Amino acid sequence: MIVKYTEKELELLARLMRAEAVGEGNLGMLMVGNVGVNRVIAKCLTFKDITSISKMVYQSPGGFSGPSSSLFYGNPTELEKSLARRVIRGEYYYPATNALWFYAPTTGESCKATWWDQNLAGRYKNHCFYRPQPGTCQELR
Repeated sequence: MIVKYTEKELELLARLMRAEAVGEGNLGMLMVGNVGVNRVIAKCLTFKDITSISKMVYQSPGGFSGPSSSLFYGNPTELEKSLARRVIRGEYYYPATNALWFYAPTTGESCKATWWDQNLAGRYKNHCFYRPQPGTCQELR
């Protein structure tokens, strides 16, 4: 386990992963979970005070858009909770390994080389993942 969590926080993470990436399949949801967990352990930039999964899910400003989606509401499935547990146990998937941000570009649009002054780590389906500049944060993994 790389972050402490309660059962409620496991469910929050599972719901966030669903809301942000259900269309990206299990691997896409795992990568979104990687970004979320990275924000809890980063202790840098706008994530210095993000010390729990609950704080990460509801961070404002600068948080995820998932909690404002109808997909965020409703109980997570056993599969979604299983995916969240895998992320909390420390399973990482490239390009989300050291990423703290992601966004979905417009259909047909390439990922920007930088986004909010952060370097592109890579793309998976319709999400572009970004890692902090070297030396800004401790290595997340």
